[in-house]
Amino acid sequence: MKQRLKLTGLAALLGIAVNPAIAQEKIKIGVIVTLSGSAAVLGQQARDGFALAIKDLGGKMAGRDVEFVAVDDELKPDAAVTKVKGLLERDNVDFVVGPIFSNILQAIHKPVVDSKTFLISPNAGPSSYAGKECSRFFYVTSYQNDQVHEILGKVAQDRGYKRVYLLIPNYQAGRDSAAGFKLDYKGEIVEESYMPLGTLDFQPELSKIASLKPDAVFTFMPGGMGVNLVKQYRQAGLADSIPVLSAFTVDESTLPAQQDAAIGMFGGADWAPNLDNPQNKKFVASYEATYNSVPGTYAMQGYDTAMLIDSAVKAVKGDLSDKDALSAALKKADFTSLRGGFKFNTNGYPIQDFYLTKVAKRPDGKFQTEIVQKVFENYGDRYAKDCTP
Repeated sequence: MKQRLKLTGLAALLGIAVNPAIAQEKIKIGVIVTLSGSAAVLGQQARDGFALAIKDLGGKMAGRDVEFVAVDDELKPDAAVTKVKGLLERDNVDFVVGPIFSNILQAIHKPVVDSKTFLISPNAGPSSYAGKECSRFFYVTSYQNDQVHEILGKVAQDRGYKRVYLLIPNYQAGRDSAAGFKLDYKGEIVEESYMPLGTLDFQPELSKIASLKPDAVFTFMPGGMGVNLVKQYRQAGLADSIPVLSAFTVDESTLPAQQDAAIGMFGGADWAPNLDNPQNKKFVASYEATYNSVPGTYAMQGYDTAMLIDSAVKAVKGDLSDKDALSAALKKADFTSLRGGFKFNTNGYPIQDFYLTKVAKRPDGKFQTEIVQKVFENYGDRYAKDCTP
């Protein structure tokens, strides 16, 4: 699946000086996310959030028209490499934005970075590129994978849960989630169940949970996996007796399918739709009006990614030829994030606040996550100390 979106708008963002030699050239951005299969909604939200930001910018950055090409990585590493090479070699993109899943990022990272093209991830943030393998051509607008899961580990520890069952997918982000949860949680892990990516039947694991009777379940099941797990968990009668602490399992990408089954379940995130600041209120209202759905973190991070790129393009006055200057401009992150405070650590991963969230049903009948408490403030990841970009 491939969508070519040519977004143009207001004549030149006023007051920005542009080199006449480059003024007529379009800035090309390749967006590579999952747009098919059970996890398609995740990629669609990231793409749509990015598109909304380009629309809000009038289709221009520093007076130059912006064109972006959205491609489907199919959640297949080999396919993703082929697609990203097409973006680099055929479409000659100036930036690559994506992907959603860490195994896809690990596949495309080298070809993009080796081509000295800037790769900006609006979601995947594996530990592998946060330390010694960091790069001045790689930035993350979401988080380092461990951090979201650290939220739930700290909450489990603070709430005195002595026995916890871990249910996670068997790939890099899943392993990162387990490591993140264990950083602050010091109780007993009664069992760790690693599921093949794409698993939709959790009955054997739910039977184990019912038998072991842990104080809580920690899970990370994005997309369709999370939809099925939550429904089956509720149907098994476990939701009222064993609380669920989750990341990317109950969020705005899955709630339209989970609905009442997810009410009361907890999550960890760097943002929620009800975060109280002017730019976020405007974004949520605009996103809902445009796409008729509640935005999730994927959409928010997609929007912020476009605004980050815009801030860097403005800083270099539209001239993308000086890679060092462009990298420095990206690192500065001179834009107003929807989540409020945002800056980059030395490794190109954010320093930001993190929250415990809870699923609620709004008066209009739609479902969203809402902030329960701030768990970490201005929090950077633990790998940055090893980065020397």
